[in-house]
Amino acid sequence: MQGLMRVVRSCHEKLKVTILQHPQFKSANEMNKVFTRFGRVISFPTMQSKEANDIIVAESSTMQQKGLENTTVADVLMIKDEEKGNSWLCCQTNDTAYDAIKKMAANNIGSLVVLKPGENQLIAGIITERDYLRKVIVQDRPTKYTRVGDIMTEQSKLITVTSDTNILKAMQLMSEHHIRHVPVIDGKVIGMISVVDIVKAVVDQQTGEVKQLNQFIRGDYY
Repeated sequence: MQGLMRVVRSCHEKLKVTILQHPQFKSANEMNKVFTRFGRVISFPTMQSKEANDIIVAESSTMQQKGLENTTVADVLMIKDEEKGNSWLCCQTNDTAYDAIKKMAANNIGSLVVLKPGENQLIAGIITERDYLRKVIVQDRPTKYTRVGDIMTEQSKLITVTSDTNILKAMQLMSEHHIRHVPVIDGKVIGMISVVDIVKAVVDQQTGEVKQLNQFIRGDYY
């Protein structure tokens, strides 16, 4: 999880470097105009003026990017749906561990939502690659005869989020609890997000902001 935090810090540094290295901006006032446009808080330790310590500005209504502080789990799920056609896959408690891990491998994912048998799609827990390694492989249990319900992380132990949870909050929960997958539940399960999803959202957001800053510097914004 420390690597995840480093990604976020690295993306913020890109924003700072984009401005600091550009010859057009020599004063805090000039930089302030740019960050007023893009709604950012950036610290410039190399500046001596009081106003350059922390440039705090309001969110611009003209920003095409939402900003991480306004990006929710629902936004991440929407992107997953568009890219993969489904933001989550599932199995049932009475499926075998072999079938579960085979499904993960076929879809290049690291976890499955586990549902209770029946048509109501009630969540029973989740199963991850880590569960399989620790509770099947390490314990030398027969893969084709071990039930998912016997090795899954049960619902009572799950850390979950809702669709309106901010992605930075979701990232914080993952970091604090040392987990990589979190079910999204709005009354019922509607998806699953992973550390990879969060990192992609952060990188995409910050890359877009750097691109917009460069366009603004070149005069593409009027």
